Amino acid sequence: MRTRSGRGTARGSSADRGIGAASERHAAEETLDGRWLVLGKDGRLTAYARTRAGLLRWTETRPGGPHWSEPESVAIPGFTHLSVTQGADTYVHFLGRRAREGDGPPAVDIVHAIQYQTARPVTEWRSLGNPHKDRERAARLGAPVAAVSASGRVHVLVPNAGGGLMLRREAASGKWEPWADLKGSGVRDGFAAVAHASGRIEVLAGNRAHAMRWRQTEADGDLGQEPNIALRVTPGTLALLETAPDRATYYWADEETGQLLAHRPGGWVVPLGGASTGDRIAVLRAVLDGYDCTVLAHRGLDGQVMLAVCGTENEGAGLWWSPTGEFGVGAPALALDGHGRVVLAVIGPDGAPRVARQGAGPGLSLDPAVSV
Repeated sequence: MRTRSGRGTARGSSADRGIGAASERHAAEETLDGRWLVLGKDGRLTAYARTRAGLLRWTETRPGGPHWSEPESVAIPGFTHLSVTQGADTYVHFLGRRAREGDGPPAVDIVHAIQYQTARPVTEWRSLGNPHKDRERAARLGAPVAAVSASGRVHVLVPNAGGGLMLRREAASGKWEPWADLKGSGVRDGFAAVAHASGRIEVLAGNRAHAMRWRQTEADGDLGQEPNIALRVTPGTLALLETAPDRATYYWADEETGQLLAHRPGGWVVPLGGASTGDRIAVLRAVLDGYDCTVLAHRGLDGQVMLAVCGTENEGAGLWWSPTGEFGVGAPALALDGHGRVVLAVIGPDGAPRVARQGAGPGLSLDPAVSV
């Protein structure tokens, strides 16, 4: 695999952006948790990031780029965490943890909003409440993660004040079911969930001793807890990728050594080389030269984004990290564009996204990155 990096700029018009258009350039301060580079039904990519004031959004002006809109902003006061996920219907879901200050502990709740179409407005934020009625316990609620089943039902997961995992999800009618306690112990923020193509959802969460796993035996069924796995996961580094029907591969950084690792239940833990900065690993399945491959990206200890490719479920054959020449803030993102090309995105030190796209030639060769 070859990777190349370069300096360039490609930016497009901001017509019909749908939400408060920026009158001046906004600088992102951090990435959203989850897949923050997504492909819409119309074939255009959208990138999301955060500032202290709220959400930033950049959108390709046409499928395959290279031009992008100016940044657009959505105010989200009081949010301490913000994550993003996308369903098979391409709807983009935002989950936030909101903390409103007042007398005593802050009033904490989980809020949800949706972007139904590329570049269109984000809906109003709807509160999903808090599973705790006591305000002191409610203030200790963790950061939410979401997964969307194939039927479009949103599953919201969040650590509770006692260290267990809570679930609130949409019913078939579209109404929200009550909070359900999935149990668990010592669940920490930074866990991950994946929605398989079958509609079944799988969750992996770590505590200080091991990793806990939940999965559905049927689409939109109950999330049942599976036996614990002897993995020590650095919070915030974990990524789950469906690599075979209803089977996920886990990618994470070991909490003691910082080494990047991969595992599938029933198999061995596979060292991937490299060391973690504590950011989530980006993973993507793509067909390269006719082969089913997994692409991985992470931010190295010096801040540079590293890229690797292996045959899907063949990490044990070895993979080699290649420097991209791109330095970023937070976790990088991977996606396929409207032409099926691999795209790597990173939030640069100046707060602007930088995007490198798969070029011509064998393997995975990235054309020079452009500033968005």
